[in-house]
Amino acid sequence: MKVLMLNGSHNPDGSTNAGLEIMAKTFAGEGVATEIMTIGGKPIADCIACGKCAELKRCVFSGDGVNEFAEKAKGADGFVFGSPVYYAHPSGRIQSFLDRLFFSTMCADGYAALRHKPCAAIAVARRAGTSASFDVLNKYATISQMIVVGSTYWNEFHALVKDDVPQDGEGVQTLQNLARNMAYVMRCLKAGRDAGIEPPVADQSVFTNFVR
Repeated sequence: MKVLMLNGSHNPDGSTNAGLEIMAKTFAGEGVATEIMTIGGKPIADCIACGKCAELKRCVFSGDGVNEFAEKAKGADGFVFGSPVYYAHPSGRIQSFLDRLFFSTMCADGYAALRHKPCAAIAVARRAGTSASFDVLNKYATISQMIVVGSTYWNEFHALVKDDVPQDGEGVQTLQNLARNMAYVMRCLKAGRDAGIEPPVADQSVFTNFVR
């Protein structure tokens, strides 16, 4: 089993990555492989709703990791999206990245690479805004039939720099318990598949825009 993790910070070795590394170490103890992709400091285009992804089966923009992540997602069993907090919301970088990732995978194949797979979001801040950021990141999973995994507290921890992360004992504990819960869910899903239990097929026959 493998979990694909996204560092939504421009910093490949900051506090967001430190949180993901804590989870990666815990996953390793559970026999689960991990890969961390970092968005980095390159410009990230916003989704412009051009619809070309339905034709191309990928996002029309390339070179910034979105299409690479989407391809890797096909072979992943679970996902973790991590972000620092900026002005009480996730980084604009991860929001642009996930907007395009989720819209393009929806148009390409109805979220086939993502749906019915466990997902978790984690957020780090110096002081506040983690809950709001955590909520925003979870919205991507809950619209695409992903399985949101919880922990013993909201998936947040506190640090100004990465060396602060170990000092938040409960935050570290939350991340570790989150990884163990995700490993458990992935094992349960695998056992179900091995037993011939297939995921449901969603009814999507109704589409409204609230205009009457």
